[in-house]
Amino acid sequence: MMNLDSLCHFLLWSLAVNYTILLTWFFAFAFARDFLRKIHGRWFTLSDHAFDAIHYSGMALYKIAIFIFNLAPLIALCILRGGS
Repeated sequence: MMNLDSLCHFLLWSLAVNYTILLTWFFAFAFARDFLRKIHGRWFTLSDHAFDAIHYSGMALYKIAIFIFNLAPLIALCILRGGS
């Protein structure tokens, strides 16, 4: 059975891994956009505007999911742990 400390530890590591993925995606998009565009251009016919919109929307949705499934529960557990 997991106690609050191990659950907080798990969520903290999960948060770190997810933010690492998000930052890697951002830096790949920011600094290797042409390379990514070339790779995706082989599979899909996308305009530059659509390509940018898809990636920015994906990053935004991923960040919201991190907030909902990692950060909010972590904050709630830290509050619970501090209150007991």
